[in-house]
Amino acid sequence: MSPRHQEIYQAIRAQIVDGEYKPGDELPPETVLMEEWKVSRGPIRQALYNLRSEGLIYTTRGRPARVRRPHQPTQTLASFTPFSQWALTSGREPGNHTLSVSRRRADSEIADGLQLDEGAFIVEVVRLRTLDGVPALLERSRFTLDTGHSLFEFDADKGSITDHLVDVGVEFASMRHELDAIAADATDAEALQIAVAAPLLRERRTSFDPQGKPFEYSDDRYRPDQVTFSIMNAMTGEG
Repeated sequence: MSPRHQEIYQAIRAQIVDGEYKPGDELPPETVLMEEWKVSRGPIRQALYNLRSEGLIYTTRGRPARVRRPHQPTQTLASFTPFSQWALTSGREPGNHTLSVSRRRADSEIADGLQLDEGAFIVEVVRLRTLDGVPALLERSRFTLDTGHSLFEFDADKGSITDHLVDVGVEFASMRHELDAIAADATDAEALQIAVAAPLLRERRTSFDPQGKPFEYSDDRYRPDQVTFSIMNAMTGEG
């Protein structure tokens, strides 16, 4: 006779594979599963551990386990690919919804990122990006005024900002990426359809022109159940 945790694991796994639980669905809380299976917490946690190890679910503190989307797309930082192009090559359907395009003053963080005086005017574009209709990324792109002024005449819902800027003569020579984890604020939560304080992957990206001057400073926040990041390193040969 199989151990109880193995029976529970196999049963829930079959429900996921058969589509009873779809990608993004929450599994019942541990207490509900304990009651359903008439077991203590240990077998439930072992079963969930097995499902998580297989890549079928993921868990976050204080929330029930959630079914992971199969073949979750992976964004690489080895080279930069615009979101829409990257999504299509990953077999997903990208979507854009522009929340705002505004002329605003730079706070201390943005001013430091763009090497401007605090309070200098910048152009900010806030967009919600989706994958197969599911909110995946809240993008806050900030540009120096001379770089971003043409975006007021550009339909960011229908095209790539990067491609547009290249078309008007902006030269992307290099980028710096910084990755960290952050708790969703109220704006993130509403746009991405998640709870306030839910964990997000944040990428802060700075774009530089051929003279090494920054002209874009972006704060992009990804739902970790929709996108993962991949970084590949090469050995230097040194001991």
